[in-house]
Amino acid sequence: MSPPTEGNAHLAVLIDADNADSSIIEGLLAEVSRFGVASVKRIYGDWTNTRLNKWKDTLLAHSIQPMQQFGYTTGKNATDSAMIIDAMDLLHSGEFDGFCLVSSDSDFTRLASRLRESGKRVYGFGERKTPEAFVKACDQFIYNEIFRAAPVNDDDSRSRVAASELRQDRALVSLIRSAIDAASGENGWAGLGQVGNIILKQKPDFDPRTYGYSKLSGLVDAIGLFTISRQEGAVLISDAKPDGKAAAKKTSRRPAKKAAAAS
Repeated sequence: MSPPTEGNAHLAVLIDADNADSSIIEGLLAEVSRFGVASVKRIYGDWTNTRLNKWKDTLLAHSIQPMQQFGYTTGKNATDSAMIIDAMDLLHSGEFDGFCLVSSDSDFTRLASRLRESGKRVYGFGERKTPEAFVKACDQFIYNEIFRAAPVNDDDSRSRVAASELRQDRALVSLIRSAIDAASGENGWAGLGQVGNIILKQKPDFDPRTYGYSKLSGLVDAIGLFTISRQEGAVLISDAKPDGKAAAKKTSRRPAKKAAAAS
């Protein structure tokens, strides 16, 4: 059986109610639908605590199953433990292609790594305060703040980071440039989709929407240091050069031997 393609993968969405906000769930589940089908949606917390009452309408509207976990001991997070145990049970069921872990808690770092060790895709969702260790343990990490902001509109320049500021962001430019180099052929051109995949492997929390662009192509266009070409449905990218040509990859060659003098 061939592996599932992104979009029809069976996913388990596991939410830490203590470290998530009900207001972002609609946007979060829409994002999950880009990656696959949310076959299981569970949320973990102590539902006897009135602090979680705000979740009730959201759970009903989105068919999310609440999982009760009493806080037996002060200072110990029983919710995290229950969520981790459930994730491992779901992993061993063999029914899921990936997991969506919704939390800003570093306690899920090892879980994310373990799921990936078993060949599963892991998508993390959390606040910008999420520890880097958890972010990097995921295949892709999406910040919840994106779901609170107004939808990114490529026609609205007010939501974008200025092009001059993007060009001065050395880390961003270097990230894109190194991904192009890794993905490009001898002619210096690389598929934009492959470049995006390489970027996520290096920086799981990379997201063009952070800069006000809905797609990577729009962000790259705005930076103005790269060339984009659209050919027969494919989008290609290369380092922009003054003459407008892609830079061919350098190959190491041994110096040619001098021709022997004619006798």
